Amino acid sequence: MDLFEAMRRRHSVRSFAPDAEVSDGEVEVLLRCACTAPSAGNVQPWRFVVVRDHEVRRSLARAALGQGFVAQAPVAIVVCADLEAHARAYGRRGVELYAIQDTAAAVQNILLAATALGLGSCWVGAFHEGEVAETLGLPEHWRPLAILPIGRPARTGSQPPKRDFRSLTLFV
Repeated sequence: MDLFEAMRRRHSVRSFAPDAEVSDGEVEVLLRCACTAPSAGNVQPWRFVVVRDHEVRRSLARAALGQGFVAQAPVAIVVCADLEAHARAYGRRGVELYAIQDTAAAVQNILLAATALGLGSCWVGAFHEGEVAETLGLPEHWRPLAILPIGRPARTGSQPPKRDFRSLTLFV
């Protein structure tokens, strides 16, 4: 699947086929793609926690305001920002802005790569950061910014309608 097709097909998947695994090789492809994202000063502050354990995914689902599909997926990737890495490079602006922008770019790469591989995912940002950090035993300077449940979609879906770029753009 080429990039443009993946961009057109990518949509949030919240229902995963039972007993359909995601291979270690597929997870590796997703993480390699994440690491090709741009980052301020090439700091590459993203850190990933790959969660296959069902009980840990259930804890993540609870921390994610009860979004049960997080536990239903065979794997969840928690994308974190290493705040110390950006603090060293850019101080406060690095921690408050660049770390978020950089990890968001990595998340988008994962979502597009998952689509290209025939996998489904959903960008989950609604969660209690402290609970996620505690569940995973994260270092204090790792801030969890996204939970990405990954699996094979239980049903066919499509991208919801998107606004035309002309209604969102100012040409100067």
